[in-house]
Amino acid sequence: MKPVSIWNWWRKQAQKRHGNENTGQDSDFLEADNTPITRENVRERLRDMDDLVVIENRINGEDVTIVYINTLIKKIILQELIFDPLQQLGVHEPGSLFPLAETICENEFAKLVRGIVAGGTVLFFHERNLILLIDTNSMEERSITSSESESTILGPQDSFTESLETSVSLIRRRIVSSNLKVRTMTLGTETNSHVVVMYMENLANPENVERVLFRLKNIEFQGFVGLPILKQMIEDKPYSPFPQLGLTGRPDNAVAGLLNGRIVIMINGSPDAIICPSTFLELFNSPEDFYTRWSTATMLRLIRFSGLFISVLLTSSYVSVLTYHPEMLPPQLLLVLMESRSKVPFPPVIEVMFIEIIIEILREAGARMPSKIGQTIGIVGGIVIGTASVQAGLASNILIVIVSISALLSFVTPTYLLSNAIRVVRYIFILGAGSLGMYGQMLALALLFAHLLNLTSLGSPYMTPVIPRDWGDLANSLFRAPISFILSRSGMSRAKKQLSRPLDEE
Repeated sequence: MKPVSIWNWWRKQAQKRHGNENTGQDSDFLEADNTPITRENVRERLRDMDDLVVIENRINGEDVTIVYINTLIKKIILQELIFDPLQQLGVHEPGSLFPLAETICENEFAKLVRGIVAGGTVLFFHERNLILLIDTNSMEERSITSSESESTILGPQDSFTESLETSVSLIRRRIVSSNLKVRTMTLGTETNSHVVVMYMENLANPENVERVLFRLKNIEFQGFVGLPILKQMIEDKPYSPFPQLGLTGRPDNAVAGLLNGRIVIMINGSPDAIICPSTFLELFNSPEDFYTRWSTATMLRLIRFSGLFISVLLTSSYVSVLTYHPEMLPPQLLLVLMESRSKVPFPPVIEVMFIEIIIEILREAGARMPSKIGQTIGIVGGIVIGTASVQAGLASNILIVIVSISALLSFVTPTYLLSNAIRVVRYIFILGAGSLGMYGQMLALALLFAHLLNLTSLGSPYMTPVIPRDWGDLANSLFRAPISFILSRSGMSRAKKQLSRPLDEE
């Protein structure tokens, strides 16, 4: 059975088990759609909420009920936007007092409840039979800081925040154009998360836009605590260890994607943005590549690309050479290796797996602990364990050097998700080398290339521009030509306007 068929079968079984209850919206809200809007029904729907505030007030001879959640609203905001204007109720109509308020109709109970739990304030004017919903959400937000995962020396130093409005504004500041379109939708049956899809109408391929919107609208999930979860649910091949969509926390990187005809997806509560479609070679590109000279950028990209294959093949070659092909080494080097392994009682594959697992444990321990303690454990732990392993005869000193180099090379790539994929693939090569030697390595390498060639991103080949060949993309692939030579947008984007300049050539 094909993976897609298995997925469809599992989806049907899940829907059958749960009675098709999940329809992309909160079932509680759907049931409450026809509920009459009264104070009692609002209290019942929002029961057991100790931070819910219901104020019964009589202002200038008229009964007014105010409902809000005090943990989402600052008192000074309530005073300025709600209570001060209400003092003028006898002189002015509510519509003039609250010009930005939204009127709630009798059959919009679900909308009213959702507005309250989102930080809004509801005003009931009983004698006028009028209900107003005012956006008073004033939660604390993180300030705009530099990106820690994509830090650069040159270029802008701002990054996205958890506030969706702030993240969208960072892009709006850079692209002052009516062609920048923003499509908003709500996902998550429990979280009701706001998702934004941004694209340039005059550049983005309409087929890619419709495909993204279609996939988002057909997602059924309880909620998204981070954008990477949403990213995995809209990828073409979710079973692959390689990321098929770009992920960035930098506005300049997202803007470059938009100007290249790509589509950007963001969600509230996550300081990241998805850039789609994306290619394998673009995972080796850093935003700083366009801020430095073309020769430096080209050299750094080649180092990153070479580092991936060296990281994957270095430790596995150690295993295959010492186990099956010692004749491949010069006699002096082979003598040094044998002398280094003279006290090790395990075969090379067990020795390598032991040290690799130790490195993974140190890496995870350092990442999960506080920053100062984590750095200390990573450095001291690596030195102590490495030295003790060699002295105890559990590993050779040459292997410690090889594994350390492989671990460093796996982090040369600027994309963290690609680094994780390299960590997984490395074990496949080690096991292949331990089983079949160099033949096992080449077999694993062939399977790796076959897998990469089979991947797609929004239906476009993942290995563009290598296969299929798009000669214009070669100016900005592993080789970064001078800016004046980059005349066309990426073929992966299939943009409406292929040439980036002059502007009126198409």
